[in-house]
Amino acid sequence: MIYSFFRPLLSLHLYNINDNTPFSKLQSLISSDSIQPPKMPPQHGETDPAILSQWEKDLKDVRLLYDYDAKDAHGKPEKWRYEMYCAHPTLIIYAIHGGPMAGRQNYQRCSYQCLRAGELWQVNWLEETGTVCSLVYDIPLGKISTLIAFSQGHWEQAEQAHGDKRNEEDFERWRGLARIGGQTDRVLLNKQAEVVEMSRGRGSLGWVEEGVETL
Repeated sequence: MIYSFFRPLLSLHLYNINDNTPFSKLQSLISSDSIQPPKMPPQHGETDPAILSQWEKDLKDVRLLYDYDAKDAHGKPEKWRYEMYCAHPTLIIYAIHGGPMAGRQNYQRCSYQCLRAGELWQVNWLEETGTVCSLVYDIPLGKISTLIAFSQGHWEQAEQAHGDKRNEEDFERWRGLARIGGQTDRVLLNKQAEVVEMSRGRGSLGWVEEGVETL
């Protein structure tokens, strides 16, 4: 932490700074982008290799359609339909078909946790919008329990989060939503959904390779 704070000063020797250097030049170099601390690289959760064989039994190539019970702007009941495909042990592909986030096609680096083999799985990920998602899939009961911590940008500008991440313009726009508000400026939404269909294969969902960047 101390090194990070003083890094701009420690780097000045690279620019031939000495006791005779004009103060104006020193100010310019300290404020220069060229010696600013680097940004933190993307940090993804990791799936424990010990559970991969169980993941292949329970979730590999599984596609889920599930509905959240919700209400529209007039208070009338409606369904928010989501679709998720377990493409890789490190990545999911999904689409949103109902609710304010409808029209969003995405893929995310994720981590899986096996809570009870053959019965309960948890999936966690961070979105490029700054939103954090965690869901638990109850296989025997066909239920999904979700906690989503929406970033301010994602929540307040939901329409800007529509599109397909495979389109560079959409991807860059979504990334911009993460820069709106602070870390505590969030909307926490917890919902339960009924799984209406479980099948194998990705259906109409687009494909991405496992190593693709998601943030």
